[in-house]
Amino acid sequence: MKRLSFFLLFACCVVSVSALPPAARPNIVFIVADDLGINDLGAYGRVGHRTPNLDRLASEGKRFTNAYAPHPVCSPTRAALLSGQHPARLQLTNFLPGRPDWPGHRLLQPPLPSGLSTDAPTLAEKLQKVGYATACIGKWHLGGRAPLDAASRGFEFVFAGKPNTVPSAEEGGKGEFGQAAKAEEFLGANATRPFFLYLAFDNPHVPLAAQPERVVAKAGSFNPVYAAMIETLDAAVGRVLEKIDALGLREKTLVVFCSDNGGLHVLEGHDTPATHNTPFRAGKGFLYEGGIRDPLLVRWAGKVAPGLVSTPVVLADMAPTIVELAGAEACKPCDYISLVPVLLGGGSLVERPLYWHMPNYTNQGGRPSGVVREGDWKLIEHYEDGRLELFELKADPSEQNDLAAAEPARVAALRGKMEAWRRSVNASMPKANPAFQPALWTACYETFDPSRIELRGTAAEMAVPMEAWRKVMSGAGGKGTPGAAPRIGALGDSLAGVAGLVHLEARDAQVHGEKLRYENPPQKDTLGYWVDEKDWAEWDCVIPQAGRYAVEVLQGCVKGGSTVEVSVGEASLRFTVADTGHYQRFVPRRVGVLELPAGKASVSVKPVEKKGAVMDLRRVSLIRVP
Repeated sequence: MKRLSFFLLFACCVVSVSALPPAARPNIVFIVADDLGINDLGAYGRVGHRTPNLDRLASEGKRFTNAYAPHPVCSPTRAALLSGQHPARLQLTNFLPGRPDWPGHRLLQPPLPSGLSTDAPTLAEKLQKVGYATACIGKWHLGGRAPLDAASRGFEFVFAGKPNTVPSAEEGGKGEFGQAAKAEEFLGANATRPFFLYLAFDNPHVPLAAQPERVVAKAGSFNPVYAAMIETLDAAVGRVLEKIDALGLREKTLVVFCSDNGGLHVLEGHDTPATHNTPFRAGKGFLYEGGIRDPLLVRWAGKVAPGLVSTPVVLADMAPTIVELAGAEACKPCDYISLVPVLLGGGSLVERPLYWHMPNYTNQGGRPSGVVREGDWKLIEHYEDGRLELFELKADPSEQNDLAAAEPARVAALRGKMEAWRRSVNASMPKANPAFQPALWTACYETFDPSRIELRGTAAEMAVPMEAWRKVMSGAGGKGTPGAAPRIGALGDSLAGVAGLVHLEARDAQVHGEKLRYENPPQKDTLGYWVDEKDWAEWDCVIPQAGRYAVEVLQGCVKGGSTVEVSVGEASLRFTVADTGHYQRFVPRRVGVLELPAGKASVSVKPVEKKGAVMDLRRVSLIRVP
């Protein structure tokens, strides 16, 4: 009976939407801001930013209080919004063309595609087939030439505008008024047929620019230039909404407003940091909440009842939502869910695990990592060393209290789900950088932690402690020759030649013995069943440069206490296995330093004295140190 009831409920939901006649299917206006933070609108609690049009839109429809970007930077989010596929599945995991590799990166990033694959149909391509007029106005950033440009991907009318304009009454701060004018033209020309308008403003991305008189009027704001930009962004949205009303299309048009990632909270160009994402940690370029929490507003007058939605959703859930409402072909494969039940049916959404995958370095200081959120729990896996952080978001929205050590079983379960999910979407992973220079990494990522910036009264005040770090980051492969080491004062000279990193993964080990094995179910990637002290593991590798190497093991164990020997050629050291609370809660540990010659080498890990099981082992790393 329960199965029958579920089937009937599901069937009713499908019929209620698919039975919509063509005349009842909505026009769609999908508005995306560029780098707008979660608390940059008055509707989300920001004081000092004037956003009357967006605040009114929020009051007239659904305002989502737990909405997430699919990725903390632009191109991957836009790809997911328009395809319904996860950036990890698309292999599009950084802004295009991406941040080049360089010696200060511990990992080499996987290659990026040149744009959104033609194997992933866009919303425009799908809606065009069912009679919609389609327009892309503003930022595309998913491929610059055919067959990857917007005009080749289902958009009949394309107007990019200029991402950087001279602030004026005609353009606003960054071309938003000119883009709004083109949107008004498109709406007027297609008022008698269904239409899909994808309006992707360049506002408020850097470089920041606003009309001088508006900046003066915002002199008391956290960032006067940014506050003025938000005001003209709101005015541009207001013009589009007014045009919809003037054409008598208010009740026939679904309006969606969101951003592509969190607000820019670090120094990155003139007049920055742009904003702060308080109370959330970090911002654009990071998988902490400030980098992926976004505003999401949805209005369809007379159809979508006003109110708040607190269930966690992803902005890309709008892709299956839109094709369902438009009667278009479903997104296949689809990594997101339709929000129709909560928008039209007065129903609720079933919570599901949410996943993020960023195997890249970002211009804001973000590093390769992955995330799973399930309920109020969020696990972050840092790909550089395998470190795991666990946060309970309801109690700790600022992600200040890492509970990984106190909740080892939860860490193990969540990390297993994330590993299984990555394999299911064929996520690309970074690899060890043999030219890695640890001291350059330290200058960029350890001396100053851009994810933990103390909030001050103004952007100008916040910029001061970031200036030295920004100089290092801006020289660190942000532009120029990929892989070239920057000259950062005396730093580049003093560290020249001190380089090398080797990762030895569990899956690549040669296993010797009776019971030790590589465990490879979807949720595991570890050397396990290590219960016989005669069993051992071995790898062949190449030491890139002679010198001192720190030995780092990524291990998990209950109780621990076994003594293990790591040998690299003729050199060896011993360490005691640590208790991590669970065999699948892996903790990176530096266990000693070895002097090694360059060239081919054999690395072995052997128990010397066993207490209980030896350990689970995911990786051994050899890291060149001065």
